[in-house]
Amino acid sequence: MHREYHKWHFGRLGREMELLVFGHAGLPVLAFPTSCGRFYELEDRGLIGGLAGRIDAGQLQFFCVDSLDGESWYNRGVPPRWRIARHMQYEDYLTQEVVPLIRGRNRDPHLVALGCSFGGYHAANIALRHPDLFTGMLSMSGAFDVSGFLGGYYDQDCYFHIPAHYLPNMSDPWYLDRYRRNQFVLATGWDDHCLGQNQNLARILGEKGIPHQLYIWDSLNAHDWPTWQRMMQEYL
Repeated sequence: MHREYHKWHFGRLGREMELLVFGHAGLPVLAFPTSCGRFYELEDRGLIGGLAGRIDAGQLQFFCVDSLDGESWYNRGVPPRWRIARHMQYEDYLTQEVVPLIRGRNRDPHLVALGCSFGGYHAANIALRHPDLFTGMLSMSGAFDVSGFLGGYYDQDCYFHIPAHYLPNMSDPWYLDRYRRNQFVLATGWDDHCLGQNQNLARILGEKGIPHQLYIWDSLNAHDWPTWQRMMQEYL
């Protein structure tokens, strides 16, 4: 399997960031790790290997990024305002550095955001906030109301990074028209503690007339790597 390692310094973050690329062509996928996870997590957990045949065949190309959750949402050592500001810097890194890297290497007109657990939040949020850059997302066991990470703090920036808050009020036709051209897939399980959040986001998407699929698996331990591996094989 074609594999590339990249590392560079992003000025707005004030630090170096790393990522892995798997594959040479096909549908480009921006893949997030789970909460506070690293760029090699999907490889280590076997999710990349489970799709090796399709990656080698030029059907899929993965761009696996580092998280910055430990410096943003999960950083209890700084005020909540700083946490959301750090998350916004992370989004700038993704849109200003990672997406151009993807576009420089892959001419497929589509781009999918993917993630498991807290990575599912990132996948949904960036796909909904940037429907001109992303044509779809696959969120597995994601959570979409992350206000609990802010200790009661709330401002406009928080609002616009919590899909369960900003999407119900979305009326801008620029966004809605693009949402309706894109593909949104939510996958969870009956025993998943994020089940309710997936059902709620699916309800919101439905009320906005946004095409989507919600898949609820009847399996034990749905919020775990073996299930996520099978979901990726099924829905990508």
